[in-house]
Amino acid sequence: MPDGNAQHQITADLLFGVNRAEAADWDACAGTGNPFVRHAFFAALEDSGSVSGRTGWLPLHVAIRDRQGPEWPNGRLAAIAPMYLKSHSFGEYVFDHAWAEAYTRAGLQYYPKLQIAVPFTPVTGPRLLVRPDADPQVLPTLLATLEQIARNQKVSSIHATFCTEAESQRLTEAGWLPRTGLQYHWHNHDYATFDDFLAALSARKRKAIRKERQTVADSGVRLHTLTGADIKPEHWDAFHRCYTETSDRKWGNAYLTREFFHRLGAAMADQVVLVMAEADGRWIAGALNLIGGDTLYGRNWGGGTEPRFLHFEACYYRAIDFAIANRLRRVEAGAQGEHKLQRGYEPTLTHSAHWIRKCAVRDTLAAHLEREREMIGEMKVRLEAELPYREE
Repeated sequence: MPDGNAQHQITADLLFGVNRAEAADWDACAGTGNPFVRHAFFAALEDSGSVSGRTGWLPLHVAIRDRQGPEWPNGRLAAIAPMYLKSHSFGEYVFDHAWAEAYTRAGLQYYPKLQIAVPFTPVTGPRLLVRPDADPQVLPTLLATLEQIARNQKVSSIHATFCTEAESQRLTEAGWLPRTGLQYHWHNHDYATFDDFLAALSARKRKAIRKERQTVADSGVRLHTLTGADIKPEHWDAFHRCYTETSDRKWGNAYLTREFFHRLGAAMADQVVLVMAEADGRWIAGALNLIGGDTLYGRNWGGGTEPRFLHFEACYYRAIDFAIANRLRRVEAGAQGEHKLQRGYEPTLTHSAHWIRKCAVRDTLAAHLEREREMIGEMKVRLEAELPYREE
């Protein structure tokens, strides 16, 4: 798509895997604030076999190039939409099973669909990865390319899930349908210690959290907060075992392979915080977190018949401890869970945007999403009234 300058052309193509792009070029588009959109994270997913056509996540990353010259003979990578062709709705955390049923009732096929997302990762972050110095026409070209691919492939829809609010607004302006959800995030109000955080809570909630932490301490379980070179292969093996046990017990399918965790540790150890619980010389549970620019992201939990309250200690309280010690502004504790509310995690809106090819279905879904947004907004207000913080 030439723009009138022989040295300045905008072109689009598909990358059938993250490794079709150089890591430095991909990361120049992704930025440094969110670890889940780094080339290394996608590569760990794809190279480990956790994400592939076999698992129902076929990589179809859309790449936009905006310059040509000796330095970029094939064009400079200026924007990426990490996208997958999906044959199911598992591992997304923005539930659309009712949408598939609506398509069936209308005599239409919902699958395959296109998913702009980080697989198995309910974490807000950029989904339209654009270099800061990209040509202004790069983003419009990216959006037009996404829709053209959907039409050419005759898929039902495109879903950009857990995108930023600004991206949701931009996509809504382009005719996509906005959707909101709720998560629970902890905010660091310049606390110097965990006790400072507790002091901000009501006396009853402060006492309850102290009791939970003391119960874990009295159980004899030792917790280790590991990052960087302190995380050894034995820790990843143990964590994968715990993760698999939890997945088998709750969902029947572990999305992430053992190799994924080892690849993550090899490539991104400095951005990993792994909380491991030890009892009688054996690892019995663990919580995986990743560090962003100003946020600690809780990602995976694994455990079996661990002592009472260990899940809260490993996933929530140790995350708060780490955030305070490292002056991070937030802890995002993953999807769902109103129980987080009583532990100081505040209800926070999440965003997604959806492009629907069939107009008749689009109108039905638009009306449904409008009602859903109203319900989510009312729920957020109700939950905020239940926060455990002291009234000033």
